[in-house]
Amino acid sequence: MRRLSDTHVHLNLRDFARDRDEVIARARSAGIELLVNVGFSLTTSRESVRLAEAHDFIYASVGVHPHEASTLTDALLSKLRSLAEHPRVVALGETGLDYYRDLSRREDQRNAFRAQIRLARDVGLPLIIHNRDALDDVLTIMDEEDAGSVGGVMHCFPGDAAYAREVVARGFHVGIGGPVTYSRKGRLLDVAREVPVTRLLLETDAPWLTPEPHRGRARKHGQRPRNEPAYVADVAETIATIRGVDVADLARATTGNAMRLFSIGATQRPSIAYEMWGNLYLNITNRCTNECGFCVRYQSDTLWGYNLKLDREPTVEDIVEAVGDPTRFREVVFCGYGEPTTRLDVLLDVGRRLRTAGARVRLDTNGHGNLIWSRNIVPDLEDAVDSVSVSLNAQDAATYSEICRPKFGEKTFDHVVGFVRECVKAGLEVTTSVVAVPEVDVEAVRKIAAGLGVPLRVRG
Repeated sequence: MRRLSDTHVHLNLRDFARDRDEVIARARSAGIELLVNVGFSLTTSRESVRLAEAHDFIYASVGVHPHEASTLTDALLSKLRSLAEHPRVVALGETGLDYYRDLSRREDQRNAFRAQIRLARDVGLPLIIHNRDALDDVLTIMDEEDAGSVGGVMHCFPGDAAYAREVVARGFHVGIGGPVTYSRKGRLLDVAREVPVTRLLLETDAPWLTPEPHRGRARKHGQRPRNEPAYVADVAETIATIRGVDVADLARATTGNAMRLFSIGATQRPSIAYEMWGNLYLNITNRCTNECGFCVRYQSDTLWGYNLKLDREPTVEDIVEAVGDPTRFREVVFCGYGEPTTRLDVLLDVGRRLRTAGARVRLDTNGHGNLIWSRNIVPDLEDAVDSVSVSLNAQDAATYSEICRPKFGEKTFDHVVGFVRECVKAGLEVTTSVVAVPEVDVEAVRKIAAGLGVPLRVRG
């Protein structure tokens, strides 16, 4: 079953008075592991806490919506502070700015937003931010009040991909819900495609913003299209299609994001073997001879919902047990939060066993193996792996040294190119890759790969 989450819902509202228990049961049946029921006034915040007390997978946020900003007095703020200390409260909000409806004076909205950011900092909770027609002011206040120190999510994301980059740069997540299902093109689809998967959250905003196809079906029958948490599955499927990934991978990753952001659940055990895209990936070490500034391991201990920060290096037996039947997968890939060839003996032993069992095996490497072991290791790889993917990552030695910071210094790049040549000479199936960061001339790297007679994969 998919591991889903809905990070923004309002189940306490009277829209669900008739069948709230059934709605909650459907959410569970859909695979939802956590819901965040969001308060937007003192009353709804209290209701959210009561709902969270009654269900072990529902959590609460407390806050005052910009529509209610004119009601935020010091006394009300004090009551919010008391609610925020409840163990089932995981966020402060929704707060923010709404210049579309302007139901509270804009100055009141800005003051209330600032006050709630300060409260979030005081109690150590992330923020849930509402932002409608107030893009610049929201960022300005976030910066001036140091919202990035607690992080959070910009709910019902209102901007384009460039704005998403600004939000992510401030340590915030991007919340996407039903509107992503309404069109086959547009800014929200670009956001869904481009936002880093580690910063993406799924939401419904139920009872509003019903996704397709449920919205269309309801209207066809003359009904009001009420949204509900189970429909977050349709949001997940749409975004997975946009990104070209498996929906189970996307669901697991976004649920992991929600658990980390809201500090929900027990600490996840490190993964030796993790499944994605029909492949099984082996995380056999966290040691690496590069310190690439763009590497995801410096951004998070988790990737696609898996904890890859090892507490110890696994033995051959640990790895074989974690793999199980390797023929279930398209490929088994040595690729984790470290350079696999630093553990060459383990790599070779496991790789041979996997191939003997009928698996196809790939090594993803930074190409430093010959430097690490002061000899040509490629002949050793021939009976342990079927293919090799080598990270070129730059067009020349100086750029490589600048962005990858290799342990072996500026000579490293030439050795990486030499490693590719040796792999080609040995008859291994070889690909290369490059991360498209500003310092890299991708076309120059493409020419190097073509000169080596191997394809190049450009990574974002």
